[in-house]
Amino acid sequence: QVKLQESGGDSVQTGGSLRLSCVASQRTISNRCLGWHRRAPQREREWLATMDSADTPHYAEFVKGRFAISEGNTANTLYLQLNNLKPEDTAMYICARGFWNGRECVFTDWGLGTQVDVSS
Repeated sequence: QVKLQESGGDSVQTGGSLRLSCVASQRTISNRCLGWHRRAPQREREWLATMDSADTPHYAEFVKGRFAISEGNTANTLYLQLNNLKPEDTAMYICARGFWNGRECVFTDWGLGTQVDVSS
């Protein structure tokens, strides 16, 4: 089972930016996809973005224009650039990996997350 390690979370003020990283313990496999989710206190986990098996990014509507997903040169590193952060972005940001079924990513492996706190 692959292990995913996130980093880059921090405390920032409104309008600030962060770059989150996720390193997988294994190189990517065929038909794989990688993505980011977040969980805020007393809220359901939210899907944010996915990089599919063709390296095409997909985003939740509410993060388009502010967040950007990308991969590193080694195929086992994933990034999430967070821009113009707002207090409501405060959450644990979680990396995940799965397989692409042609329509969406079926996530099977999850990291523990990195905490982002945004103050007003």
